[in-house]
Amino acid sequence: MILRGARVALSATRFERLDIEIRGATIHKLGVVPGRAGIDLAGHAILPGLINAHDHLEFNLFPRLGRGPWPNASAWARDIYRPDESPVREHRRVPRRVRLYWGALKNLVSGVTTVCHHNPYERKVFGARFPVRVVRDIGWAHSLAFSPDFRQRYRATPVAQPFVIHAAEAVDGSGKDELRALDRMGVVTERTMLVHAVGADWKLLRDRGASVVTCPSSNLFSLGRTLAPAVFRSRVPIALGTDSAITASADLLDELRLARRIWKLSAPRLYRMVTEVPAAMLRLTDGRGAIREAGAADLIVLGDPGRSPAETLLAARGVEMVVVAGRVRLGSMTPHRLEVRGRGSIRVDADTRALYRAAVKYVGEPLRLAGKEVRL
Repeated sequence: MILRGARVALSATRFERLDIEIRGATIHKLGVVPGRAGIDLAGHAILPGLINAHDHLEFNLFPRLGRGPWPNASAWARDIYRPDESPVREHRRVPRRVRLYWGALKNLVSGVTTVCHHNPYERKVFGARFPVRVVRDIGWAHSLAFSPDFRQRYRATPVAQPFVIHAAEAVDGSGKDELRALDRMGVVTERTMLVHAVGADWKLLRDRGASVVTCPSSNLFSLGRTLAPAVFRSRVPIALGTDSAITASADLLDELRLARRIWKLSAPRLYRMVTEVPAAMLRLTDGRGAIREAGAADLIVLGDPGRSPAETLLAARGVEMVVVAGRVRLGSMTPHRLEVRGRGSIRVDADTRALYRAAVKYVGEPLRLAGKEVRL
């Protein structure tokens, strides 16, 4: 496959007009590719596929649960845990595979090509047909409160892999206590990715070389606040995630705009928080998060407003094409239609009709994906 005529993002601030030749799952060549026909993308911009550093894929058809804010994640969990009551009862009846696919589609329609799924890796689902890549080579535990075996999980994780855990998801002072307990047990290190960290000791994180995934929509709903702007000067690596629809009615494009509004971060920094920063944190060494020869062919195509790559991403209200591992997963040449409010009418490489029927059988219409109404 050859993509021609577009401006190609080589960094957060630099475009070049290049052809992209893709062979298999890899970018074979950047530059002039003579001879063979290709896909004409004149008037468009090509960016690296986005990386969502935190999601729970199977929970994205759910509505937000509970009425916050709460002082910490444990209080939230105790309040909303009613598995045998509506609406949780009905949503849990939707087959898990179907819910995982809908979580993937939530990400795909916002330009995400790789997701860090904070739950077990589903080998039978996350195969070649799954719409996005799911990070496989990680260790994880839910949290100090809900994973009593977290030390064993950390020690069992190969040293070359990151370890992901919810931590310091609190505004009542308990977050620092939780973080210090994890630190005493040797779990806060340079390979630890802490999710949320609203109540963290940021000096400790910096000293240990740990990194953070922030999910501002989720935090504002559950805790009433999110990270303080000052932490972005801490030199702690920070990536952006969405969390699931249980607390966040948002996809990654929504989170980018919210992050810019509340933290006043520069467009290049926000761009890097969904590309090269999570790629480094997750130790993705195949070129994801960038566009380069011999790198992963994970790409998104947007309308080109004539701005920098970072500003082009932040201006996007939807994506026109998504390539995952060299395969077009969203675009006019894919077979199945889907309409997502706020993202428009799109076509994807997934059987949306079957997925829709399998979900509405239990939860009824209108179907909502991370808060957005979905129609066929």
